[in-house]
Amino acid sequence: MTTDSVSTGDDPHRLLADVRDLTGRVRRDQRLTWVALLVLAAVTLVAIPFDWFFLKLDCDDSGCVFARRGMLYYWPPALLLAYAAIAVSYVRAARERGLGARVLPYAITGAVTAVLFTAAYTAAAAYFPSNPPFDGGPMPFWWIVLDRLIAPWGLIGLALLVLSHLERNVPLLVFTLAYLVLVLLVLPTTEGMSAPAWVSGTNAQIRLSMALPQLIVGVVLLAGGIGFARARRSSSPAGGRSA
Repeated sequence: MTTDSVSTGDDPHRLLADVRDLTGRVRRDQRLTWVALLVLAAVTLVAIPFDWFFLKLDCDDSGCVFARRGMLYYWPPALLLAYAAIAVSYVRAARERGLGARVLPYAITGAVTAVLFTAAYTAAAAYFPSNPPFDGGPMPFWWIVLDRLIAPWGLIGLALLVLSHLERNVPLLVFTLAYLVLVLLVLPTTEGMSAPAWVSGTNAQIRLSMALPQLIVGVVLLAGGIGFARARRSSSPAGGRSA
């Protein structure tokens, strides 16, 4: 980051404006939004084969029972490693610029979400096989939203909200809100539920229906990371600003 020396004279308004501008430039220079999104995109996309091959699927005339053990094997350590890598990237970039890093709350939030997911998934796996929710009937919409919120892709969105607050990053906030709308309300409802009629033919079709939402989430995070990286490069030469 570079700063320009400006003579403010005796004008307090000019001095205040310069201080605000410098503060904004420091905040923008601290942002590594694209790193966080690309790391999370990679973690999400790598999760697909784990979920595919470790999915336990037992079907009979009454329907199908799923045990997505790959999620439990993969996501807790993957999330911890991802947030650790993001935190290290922020700290290194801050040291190179001689700035302080405010990424610790974000890293803590990420670690907490990993623990929350593990506890919620373990409890659900232990309880619901012998106590199916809603007697096998259609799941209420609020249950689907809650299920997605405590899933890894929902918890990623919550952690991104924390990062947008720490960075005072309005574009990231807008991206995260759109991402949460996609994850909670738009993704196909086959995710984590019983097999719908249109995919009930083969195990491969059912596994595909489980992998599709994760693929969508991974692509969205990847596109967001690429977009923020391009915005950073395009704005840096003109004013030293970063996205």
